[in-house]
Amino acid sequence: MMDKFSLRSRQEGYLGRSVYKLLFLNRKYRIIKQGNKVLDLGCYPGSWLQLITQLKANAYGVDVRQIKNLPNVKFILGSVMNENTINKIKFFGKFEVVLSDLSPKTTGDKMLDEERSFELSMQAFNIAKEVLKPKGNFVCKIFQSGKFNEFLNLMKKHFSFVKSTKPEASKKSSKEMYIVAFGYKT
Repeated sequence: MMDKFSLRSRQEGYLGRSVYKLLFLNRKYRIIKQGNKVLDLGCYPGSWLQLITQLKANAYGVDVRQIKNLPNVKFILGSVMNENTINKIKFFGKFEVVLSDLSPKTTGDKMLDEERSFELSMQAFNIAKEVLKPKGNFVCKIFQSGKFNEFLNLMKKHFSFVKSTKPEASKKSSKEMYIVAFGYKT
């Protein structure tokens, strides 16, 4: 059975329900501005990229799964854990915004899934440190776990504003949280 966000995304022509998570975050925090260069890590199926282009920003996506050919989107097929993929990202230069909706393939083993989510979040941050412009914005999904506060505190050292939030479109049963960080300090 489809929830209201899945139905709405279909009706409105978005490739996935997760678009409403980014829409919520962007309305609340004004993360993406017109003309920004935005990197979306873990971009499959592409709904965030659709929204980025609708906001008249420049969209760049990275994922291990091929997305549909979207107009005005540059896409890299590859893993964020792969040095070759990271070099391709660096080739595009610096970004005002780095978004990470990276999520591990869940196994049902709560501890393992939380650890993998933390590793992906750390990798997203490592990439952001390489390509984010000074005073840039970073948004990262991470599962709530024992390492959540560790990650949050790390963000507070590197950004002037940091907030954790759970968008309405996140499923109630999900342990996902989003860290919104502004003002990257290089």
